[in-house]
Amino acid sequence: MNSTAIIDTNATAVMPWSRLIGAYLAEARSEILRYLRLPSFLLPVMLFPAVFYLMFGVMLGSRTGADASRYLLASYSTFGVMSPGLFGFGVSLAMERDGGLLTLKRALPMPPLAYLLGKALMAMLAAGGVVVLLLVLAIGLADVALTPGQCLALLATGMLGVLPFCALGMLIGTLIKGQGAPGLLNLIYLPMAFLSGLWVPLKILPGLIQRIAPIWPSYHLNRIALDAVGIGHGPIWGNALLLLGVSVLLFGLAARRLRRVG
Repeated sequence: MNSTAIIDTNATAVMPWSRLIGAYLAEARSEILRYLRLPSFLLPVMLFPAVFYLMFGVMLGSRTGADASRYLLASYSTFGVMSPGLFGFGVSLAMERDGGLLTLKRALPMPPLAYLLGKALMAMLAAGGVVVLLLVLAIGLADVALTPGQCLALLATGMLGVLPFCALGMLIGTLIKGQGAPGLLNLIYLPMAFLSGLWVPLKILPGLIQRIAPIWPSYHLNRIALDAVGIGHGPIWGNALLLLGVSVLLFGLAARRLRRVG
């Protein structure tokens, strides 16, 4: 495996810049087209948070005021962008390792990071689609008043905020087999969402859950999303730096394991 990594590095070193950029673009295009042709992936990712928001943000939120719909827009955006990162990276990486596709890609004369960057771009675009869909529902059906700046801030939060969950999904994908990946990721995804206050506001949850909420990346992303729609509570730079640190740490651990075991 180390020899493969050396081959990849040498191939990248002698590759002209035009071909290098073309390789990254080709891999990104391949990943995006592959997932566009997988409705079993895209439909749950797009529709799951939208259905939740329709039930709680539009139908029930209209009875409790615009602030509830605004709050749920931020929290369900966070909930929605977790999925492309966790499942788009975790499940696919685990299955591709099992099937030998990752080994084949390592043997190809392509930049070693093109595969992972292609998946990351796919996850960012899927996360952006989730946020846009929720914004349409919030503005069109829940009468949530947002400025263009707030809409763009929430969109940017979602597209960048998916990266820590890409890192977490990538690490899990290097640890387990493909058949077990969906079940394990659901055991992480759904409890993390609940314990971060994405379904129910933290202030009405037990004190223990409120105290441990900051250990979850989704909690910090939700604080940034709430600030983006105008109902933040204090500075968010600490939340952003923590998410950046988590992303770098988990990507580093996952990359180290991939180099060792493939």
